[in-house]
Amino acid sequence: PDTSATMEDWELARHIGAFLKGLPEHKRNLFLRRYWYGESVKELATAFGYRESKVKSILFRLRNQLWKELKKEELL
Repeated sequence: PDTSATMEDWELARHIGAFLKGLPEHKRNLFLRRYWYGESVKELATAFGYRESKVKSILFRLRNQLWKELKKEELL
């Protein structure tokens, strides 16, 4: 296995974990339930009592925040 690729993967995972840890609990839960557990926007809206448009908006902003963090750390 390529050691440098393994280290980059570990570093990426560490930064994503730190990003998620720094989020408020409800945003972290939304993100994880959507992108880790694959729940639909409709399911999340029902579970959190939000409109689907709000769930989409929160997820869009979180993805952008994560992208900026990873770009800043030169992981993308």
